[in-house]
Amino acid sequence: MNLRPEEISSVIKEQIKQYAGQMEVSDVGTVIQVADGIARVHGLEKAMQGELLEFPGDVFGMVLNLEEDNVGAVLLGDHKNINEGDTVKTTGRVVEVPVGDCMLGRVVNALGQPIDGKGPIHSDKFRPIERVAPGVITRKSVDTPLQTGIKAIDSMVPIGRGQRELIIGDRQTGKTAIAIDTIINQKGKGVKCIYVAIGQKASTVASIVNAVAYGLYTVVVVYTVCDLPLWLKVVVVGVANLIGVYVVKLIEEKSRKDKLWKIECTVPNDQRMYLCYDLKEKVPFNCYEVFESDYTVFNIYCKTQLQSAYVKECLAQRNAKYFVSETKNL
Repeated sequence: MNLRPEEISSVIKEQIKQYAGQMEVSDVGTVIQVADGIARVHGLEKAMQGELLEFPGDVFGMVLNLEEDNVGAVLLGDHKNINEGDTVKTTGRVVEVPVGDCMLGRVVNALGQPIDGKGPIHSDKFRPIERVAPGVITRKSVDTPLQTGIKAIDSMVPIGRGQRELIIGDRQTGKTAIAIDTIINQKGKGVKCIYVAIGQKASTVASIVNAVAYGLYTVVVVYTVCDLPLWLKVVVVGVANLIGVYVVKLIEEKSRKDKLWKIECTVPNDQRMYLCYDLKEKVPFNCYEVFESDYTVFNIYCKTQLQSAYVKECLAQRNAKYFVSETKNL
């Protein structure tokens, strides 16, 4: 085969034109110590608290301890292949997990990665693991009962949605069975359930998954004994709580769109005009006068709890009696 110099030079020029150099800049450090799922890395002066680090073998870590000459990171994976002298790179982003409706019906590990064989989780929403919890004042109060489906519990122990409830008992007394039965009983009731399996045997986790993970209202976060270091149970609980907080927020937003707070009240006739002035252009209402009486009945509709609080304050100033109920938003 004879090649002419002109052909060779033309091919080289074409390759040069199509060449596009991509530069990846990242801080690089070196592992100086590994033990019990904790790695100390030297050379990452610009690492952030909670930042995700990339170790060899597709193992990631999270920065927890910032010292003067090294960084302490917890390994979010198998640490058996991590050795002293390995290269570690920063990623420039904090540890975060996917959230949203795409998590429902899936089984994930401590990092929010699917382990149920149903393919990847496609989500455009992520939230960091380390974040400030919602304040007590901004949280919705417990006002709706939660039925476990077990008559002995439902009749003697009042449980509300959003309430913390501790199940105490010795081994093999049925604590897990109560939790599983409660999750199964929530099907079709608008309740999103998250089951966190920490330190349980793989066979036990498999039976739990078969019982609850096939509904589109559950998320199972799994951490078995042999997967990750024991300290990672804290991260697992944080991931589950993060998913739960996001789901609860979506439910509350949908509830606000689907419902109105209806306030039915009776106001003295001499206060009627003042109340109408207070509510004008702020809260929708209608009123009708009761004949042969000295009061007027108002029906006031509030879209938010802030509007409801404002209306109650106005009614208290007008010596009105009122009753609050919920109705569908038409």
